Amino acid sequence: MDRRRFLARSSGSAACLLGNFSFLQGLQPITAAETLVTPDMVRLGGEIEPVVRLLETTPRERLLEEVGARVKSGKLNYQQILSALLLAGVRNVQPRPVGFKFHAVLVVNSAHLASMASPDSDRWLPIFWALDYYKKSEAEDVEQNNWTMAPVNESQVPAAHNARQAFIRAMDNWDEAAADVAIAGLVRTSSAGQLFELFARYGSRDFRDIGHKAIFVANSFRVLQTIGWQHAEPILRSLTYALLAHEGTNPAERDSGADRPWRQNQTLQKEIPSDWQNGKPSAEAVTTLLETFRQASPEDASKTVVSHLQKGLAPASVWDAGFQFASELLMRNPGIVALHAVTSANAMHYAYQTCTEDDTRRLLLLQFTAFLTLFRSDPKNLEDRKERIHLLEPIELPKASSEALESIFTDVSKNRYIAARKILTFCKRDAAHATQFIDNARRMLFMKGNNAHDYKFTSAVLEDYYQISPGLRESFLAASVYNLRGSKEPDNKLIQRTRAALG
Repeated sequence: MDRRRFLARSSGSAACLLGNFSFLQGLQPITAAETLVTPDMVRLGGEIEPVVRLLETTPRERLLEEVGARVKSGKLNYQQILSALLLAGVRNVQPRPVGFKFHAVLVVNSAHLASMASPDSDRWLPIFWALDYYKKSEAEDVEQNNWTMAPVNESQVPAAHNARQAFIRAMDNWDEAAADVAIAGLVRTSSAGQLFELFARYGSRDFRDIGHKAIFVANSFRVLQTIGWQHAEPILRSLTYALLAHEGTNPAERDSGADRPWRQNQTLQKEIPSDWQNGKPSAEAVTTLLETFRQASPEDASKTVVSHLQKGLAPASVWDAGFQFASELLMRNPGIVALHAVTSANAMHYAYQTCTEDDTRRLLLLQFTAFLTLFRSDPKNLEDRKERIHLLEPIELPKASSEALESIFTDVSKNRYIAARKILTFCKRDAAHATQFIDNARRMLFMKGNNAHDYKFTSAVLEDYYQISPGLRESFLAASVYNLRGSKEPDNKLIQRTRAALG
């Protein structure tokens, strides 16, 4: 198989999906009655409510066809569908626990990133997949407790000049009712930047839900940048409720291991020098920090990072070491926990880059450090796995790019360790090869991906590759194969369904 045939096979379904919607023309539209909103359901703004109702009321087996027909006729565009997808999720899927069925919301930004980074012929595939996944999660929510976001208690919404302090007080006290009305008042009077600064802090406050809180913060604000701030209130109400998830009694009144790093790091961050952003990168320090993350407690890891910053290390080197360690965890212990070390690193790094207040950035860096060590708590014995990311070595690979890619993606399905070494060879030959691999990994996701973690992980890794220093990013990308899709895996059911529908 040469490169042209390889790419054609990877993208054939996408081209087919986008090239011919004629079979949709005879489908019936949603009736006016189906767009009504009951009084106990939060109403959504303006023209988006009917689109959201379309997603809510259309059966799963018909939704893609109904949406496809409207796209083809010009009645719906990408931004409207993306907006409705996120809003339907926050209205109908309970954000607790922050994961599981709630991935219908968490994955929207990942699908959007995949769409934006794809060629025109492929762009609808991630969004169609996310639409179908929403219906799956919606059905799970109905079976479990049929949760629906209720309207705001307007009589309790604080005045504009009190809203910020009311929100901070409610979040610090883990007071759900007070936080819900406070965020409603705050979002109506504050800028996106002001609110992101607050949510970035609370999203990194505790390690419950293995990083999903930080992921929800980053992903929700990123989608809002595309769909518009007018949709922020229900989304941030859902986010607030998610960030207050906890087990047992009020965390403000006890010393839980999930909260301890936050309390310690608020004091520790004051020891970081004022000129900490002017440090110099160091490959030697990255190696040292990698070993720290492998062994240290959360508190000791944070102290070690502060010590390096005091000696003039650039924060970028801390992130380099953290990205490397998260990827190494996946090599040593493939599975759901290590996967979230990678995706939460992506979310926390985005928050770090986006925040402007120095104290927030310091805390995010130290919380990221602490979280990395907490991801080692998976019950599997990591010492039984000897893989280390810095020990990955290149391996022989065909010279032609098409043959090399074919060989790599075959081994992703058969032997991930060999595939990782081949990617290292491929990327070290030519910096442009990484882009070729990334493009093909994304198309493989569209064809073979079958769950939200496939989208979350792939979008995070393919974005973070460009955030890591050259010389380290190649091994990071190589280790990603421990949760990427290979060419020998079956096509996902959505692709099969689309092919069948298109005849």
